Amino acid sequence: MKNSEHSQSLSVGDFFAKFGEMLCLEQICGEGGFERHIISPTAKKPGLRMIEKKIELERGNIQVLGRTEISYIKRFAARTQKKIISNLISNDIPCFILSKETRPGKSFRAHFEKKQMPLFTTVLSTGKFITILNELLAEEFATRITVHGVLLDVHRRGVLILGKSGIGKSECAIDLIIQGSKLIADDVVEIRKIGSHTLVGVGPENIKYLLEVRGIGIVNIKDLFGTTCVMEKREIDMVVELDRWDSETEYDRLGIDTRTHSILDVELPYIILPVSPGRNIASVIDVAVRNQILKETGKKINLSSAIRE
Repeated sequence: MKNSEHSQSLSVGDFFAKFGEMLCLEQICGEGGFERHIISPTAKKPGLRMIEKKIELERGNIQVLGRTEISYIKRFAARTQKKIISNLISNDIPCFILSKETRPGKSFRAHFEKKQMPLFTTVLSTGKFITILNELLAEEFATRITVHGVLLDVHRRGVLILGKSGIGKSECAIDLIIQGSKLIADDVVEIRKIGSHTLVGVGPENIKYLLEVRGIGIVNIKDLFGTTCVMEKREIDMVVELDRWDSETEYDRLGIDTRTHSILDVELPYIILPVSPGRNIASVIDVAVRNQILKETGKKINLSSAIRE
């Protein structure tokens, strides 16, 4: 397991290129300020603080202005409007975004252009836009690590398969995909921590949906099996580690022990599966996932009566 660099900032240019279409953003002016950096995963609204003589906005936060704020500014005389706008853009802010497809006047745009302050508009309503934006930024700025393994969606559960190189993780993944599972990532899985208890796994862009099968080579799962057999990202619900069968090792036979595997301080259900010739590991993982789902519903096997018999 390898630590990856935590995202400390995101340039406005990269933000626009990456999320512009998703957020329905349209650039109005200020392209010269695209090198400004977003350093906070939370967007803000200045609200009525706009009329303060010296407003202090949170450094590095994207600021969102709705129709209410723009209408409020327009109520003042031109000289006062200029002061309000000047105060707003004098802060160390990466960019401003106008919601509900609000269109600013020429004088408004002129202030932003002069300061080289990026200004965008979106068709989305203020509340909806901020919710989506904060979710995207939270994921972008999340603490992350990379692990060597395979991430699949099995019965709507995110299953991270770990194990030493050559043990058969990819071959097992192929079997599960044929049975109806979906591939998120093979070989390198990037795991991001969202909030305090959620882990989300994605695959690197350059090897997305590619899977290495020894003896065949690298295959594209999306091209081979179709779009229904792949997923962009998946919350991780459990970890399965493949281990070479060792006759000296005592493996869990009753399922009484509850093991967990810690990733970024999040504890996940954890199963070690011994691998030996002739054992259908894909089917065993399928059963393990189904069994975990049953456990989550509170159903338990009565082992005491079975042992007495």
